[in-house]
Amino acid sequence: MKRPATSGKTPSSKTPPIVVALGVVSLLTDMSSEMIYPLLPAFLTQVLGASIAALGLIEGIAESTSALLKVASGSFADRMPRRKPLVLLGYGIASIVRPLVAFAQSWPFVLLIRFTDRVGKGIRSAPRDALLADATDPRNRGAAYGLHRALDHTGAVIGPLSASCCLLVLGLEYRQIFLVAAAPAFFAMLVLIFFVRETKRPATQLAAGPGLNWRTLRQDWRILPRELKTLFVAIFFFTLGNSSDAFLILRLNDAGVSPAASAMAWAALHVVKVGATWAGGRLSDQVGAARMLIWGWLWYAVIFTAYGLAKDPGTIISLFLLYGIHFGFAEPSERAIVAAMAPVELRGTAFGLFYFITGLAALPASLLFGWLFQVFGVAVAFSVGGALALTACLVVWISLIENKKKRIET
Repeated sequence: MKRPATSGKTPSSKTPPIVVALGVVSLLTDMSSEMIYPLLPAFLTQVLGASIAALGLIEGIAESTSALLKVASGSFADRMPRRKPLVLLGYGIASIVRPLVAFAQSWPFVLLIRFTDRVGKGIRSAPRDALLADATDPRNRGAAYGLHRALDHTGAVIGPLSASCCLLVLGLEYRQIFLVAAAPAFFAMLVLIFFVRETKRPATQLAAGPGLNWRTLRQDWRILPRELKTLFVAIFFFTLGNSSDAFLILRLNDAGVSPAASAMAWAALHVVKVGATWAGGRLSDQVGAARMLIWGWLWYAVIFTAYGLAKDPGTIISLFLLYGIHFGFAEPSERAIVAAMAPVELRGTAFGLFYFITGLAALPASLLFGWLFQVFGVAVAFSVGGALALTACLVVWISLIENKKKRIET
């Protein structure tokens, strides 16, 4: 990865206020979402009488919609003098429609809500990450993305715990909890409106041509650096081996871990993610985001493979928690590399493609893992995931590190 030249001064450790504000927005939004999402399968099947197939259809359509829209919104944001309006629109749509699931009388209505919710996520994600890059010193981008991801994961911890408290302590029903989830979403919008302040970008930093146009997207793709395109290939390979976390929980259950203990382990995993992403982001600024990414994917490969081979429930739980560390190595580093490599006028497009590729690989990843699990067994399924992660490491090493060494030597 090409790192900016420095004057020998240590980069400022002060975090821009916009990074903190956007992190708080993500925390509150994730808290709202995670108060609903863990209860949704039971609500659909037990209250609305939906089938498992309907549940799969709802989630498949929702995630596919989000992945496709992220490319379009990123491209459109590159052509706007301010990215905040798209971020505000995306968060606003999700905040308004998500609690409406409380009024659902049939599963197609839930499908409509989830679809609209993911539309909001698809609109906001790429412009938000580009906005973070615009506002952050290049030498501190890893720390900025690490803090943002840590706060996001914090919301994923608080949300399910809040939902459990509403169920077990307050005795609320599903529909009542869904309405309560509107409160953190409301405060997220207040923070976004009043505390996220963006400087208007000059015309020289705006992408050329109309947005939301297939020909424009192809033109933008040609402009992106070859190293960034190679990174996208590596991310595709890694995501192809990174199946749904539902299989990790299934592995816990198959090993004899009770559902209650599995839920506690799931909450603990998010706590690990919080600490790992915060520390990992800061460390990536010191050692280099490309190397940090390779370490994260190597860690994933080792832990994921061992997870499929382990037999003892205690060992499996320990590996489950250690698995969360790779998020700290990889998540901030991926975003820091994309921000550094993309031309300033195409940062939104680059982040949109980043999210699209991860979304594109997610579906075949789970299908592949499920097939391997069923036909060849748990050890083979997890080992193949580890092997794909090693392949991604090799691609990053050759393209971003070894090639850089050769260019320096010549």
